[in-house]
Amino acid sequence: MKLLYLDCFSGISGDMTIGALLDAGADFELLKKELKKLKFEDEYELKVNKVNKNGITATKFDVILTQEDHHHSHVHESHEHHTHDGVDEHTQDHTHTHSHGHGHHHHRSYRDIVQMITNSDLSQKVKDMSLRIFKKIGEAEGRIHGMPLEDVHFHEVGAVDSIIDIVGTAILIEQLEIDEVKSASVPTGSGNIHIDHGVYPIPAPATLDILRGVPIAASDLKVELTTPTGAGIAAVLANEFCSFPPIKVKEIGYGAGTKTFPHHPNVLRVVIGEL
Repeated sequence: MKLLYLDCFSGISGDMTIGALLDAGADFELLKKELKKLKFEDEYELKVNKVNKNGITATKFDVILTQEDHHHSHVHESHEHHTHDGVDEHTQDHTHTHSHGHGHHHHRSYRDIVQMITNSDLSQKVKDMSLRIFKKIGEAEGRIHGMPLEDVHFHEVGAVDSIIDIVGTAILIEQLEIDEVKSASVPTGSGNIHIDHGVYPIPAPATLDILRGVPIAASDLKVELTTPTGAGIAAVLANEFCSFPPIKVKEIGYGAGTKTFPHHPNVLRVVIGEL
């Protein structure tokens, strides 16, 4: 049985997850080909490059939005739509450090996203995995804003880059033939974050709600380490949160966040091995 372990000592975001899976041997060309099945490739460009984070070579995955109304040029990060303080890097990194031109995000409703994925030619496994993650995030947003799931509009998760993060993660997990996912406890960071509704404590409301039932690791960093997308990926895909499992290690991958920290590498490490 092939197991994927999310060693998220510096948090987790969607782009960090894809970067780590690519670094562990997944095929970037296949990722691009499969994502075209969503039929919105005119809205983005994908970019991958190697970076050095505190001495560790890692893969940085970025989504560059091409339509004018999306002026992101974001440096993915992940937090979907938060302009995190300090975090902007992981959220930091993970988050797309969006450099929004006018703050316009491509808003899509939960219904739009479900339809886009369901009507695509992606494999059923990829569809199911992606829809489970979106539902987890959508339900959290709905509880926070007091509205039914179907009425939730994702100004963050519905953005082009976040759709790519979630569906792309599912595509790569299928490509790598992963049978099971486990994860370390998830650090969220601390401090405050700036989002559309004002200044919120970290973890942001959506991230905290998504992590119900998930062990959260302590962190003194005053930044957002885990984004809603990253939280959704870990919460939905991992069937156990534990210390390093007793596996025969086959592949190791490092996905880089946007920010650089002084005392530890801002990366997500994934380990693939046989149980």
